[in-house]
Amino acid sequence: MAGHEFPEPADRKRVADSTADPLAVEQPRHACDPAFRHGVVVGFDGSTSSERALAYAIGMARRSGSGLIIVHVANRLPTTVWAGCEPPVFVDVPDHRTEVLGLELACAEHLSEVPWILVERGGDICHELEEVGREYSADAIVVGSTHGIVGRIFGSVAGRLARRAQRPVIVIP
Repeated sequence: MAGHEFPEPADRKRVADSTADPLAVEQPRHACDPAFRHGVVVGFDGSTSSERALAYAIGMARRSGSGLIIVHVANRLPTTVWAGCEPPVFVDVPDHRTEVLGLELACAEHLSEVPWILVERGGDICHELEEVGREYSADAIVVGSTHGIVGRIFGSVAGRLARRAQRPVIVIP
């Protein structure tokens, strides 16, 4: 029956054709809250240095009258030991601490001074902090300094971020 068309049932859902419209399949990242545009991004993992960075970022956001974007990036661990031949391969490890950190932050009285949100990301810490900063058009990114052997071996987050970021990076000791 060449040339005969069968009508589509009214209740049938249309499936996006990825060859016709490549953007139809991709789900865009949700738009950020405009109330936090030009805010202060701070990396937070619950460590002592990130708590100091958070305290500084709160004061900075309060003084500038902007919002605070607290970013928790899930851990990445090397799956191989780097022997100098190939760079290590990293695997994202599920990090359920974001929920716990969110509850702790919600109960913190010092955060009542500024509007804030908690953003969870997975991946490379430097890339994700810069990406959140770009999404929110942040005025600055605040991070705590890295201490210990991990920072010496793989390089500190603060140092790598300061070298590659497109906005000011404030490192709190």
